[in-house]
Amino acid sequence: MTLPPLSLRARITALMAATAVLAAVAVGYTVQAADGEGRTSASSGAQGLTLDNAPGLYHGSRKDGVLSTPYSPSATQAAHRAQSKKTGLSCHRFYASGRTAVCIANHPGLSQKTKVTVLDRRLETRESVVVGGIPNRARVSPSGRMVAWTLFVSGDSYASSSFSTRSGILDTRTGYLIKNVETLQLYIEGRRYHAPDVNYWGITFADDDNRFYATVATKGKTYLVEGDMKSWKARTLRQNAECPSLSPDGTRIAFKKRVRKGTQDPWRLHVLDLRTMRETPLAETRSVDDQAAWLDDSTLAYALPGRTKGTSDIWTVPADASPTEPALLMSDASSPSLVPGTM
Repeated sequence: MTLPPLSLRARITALMAATAVLAAVAVGYTVQAADGEGRTSASSGAQGLTLDNAPGLYHGSRKDGVLSTPYSPSATQAAHRAQSKKTGLSCHRFYASGRTAVCIANHPGLSQKTKVTVLDRRLETRESVVVGGIPNRARVSPSGRMVAWTLFVSGDSYASSSFSTRSGILDTRTGYLIKNVETLQLYIEGRRYHAPDVNYWGITFADDDNRFYATVATKGKTYLVEGDMKSWKARTLRQNAECPSLSPDGTRIAFKKRVRKGTQDPWRLHVLDLRTMRETPLAETRSVDDQAAWLDDSTLAYALPGRTKGTSDIWTVPADASPTEPALLMSDASSPSLVPGTM
């Protein structure tokens, strides 16, 4: 089944209530083929589709698994659906960029694990790694070299809720694997910082395959950090910023900001200008708990709970101060990522 986006606190509450059946519960965006209920890993080489011959908007569907849909801002939802092609992949989260895609899905076993499958441009398995946790976020760098993921995990002694996050990075060129980015040398407001409760999530890469951005949480606060792979250091840029997504031109970051307290719908999408550090609230006023994806330098796509229980829909909104209303792009869909026609 596919679950709509949930806040971290809501996820934690739900997970705690279902501890006894965690192995049977799919948490996060579930993207499974109709004939593949219960499948926990990616298929490969499906139907001859490649990132070259089937460009467009890749996204997940509860009924049809991962799809490739020719994307046009002016096309109707029906037109998009009519031209969609099934990849045969079954993922909880999917993302494609450059000449690489990543599929993360539950891995069978007594303990909760996730299989991270790296796919080449033919959507055939290139390599895979199994890590502990429940699938949550996934990203690929613009070149396709760097792959990142975020999982929910249990058992950290500092977590009073019994759940926290774990993020990893794989360099597909060298094979270098970082299962837990919490080893980063973290600097908060210029000072070296150490704490047992540090958690990272929502990694997004720059086009140099070295610089990245992520959320870090500690002592009840969240920060946007800029990380450096070579020096393995990260520094905070500002507070109250989660699930960053770097724009194609590398100048802005879309993120969700907590604007309401004491509610189940606390966030609003914003865009941060990295040069001026000025933030702009977007026209989408509903609470978005997703790592938004850039369709181009001016448009964001993200998932919201669908009309049908247990589903999500993809919406778009201008990535500036435009008053243009958000638009429904596709129902029963999640995990959007746009693959251009030329690679």
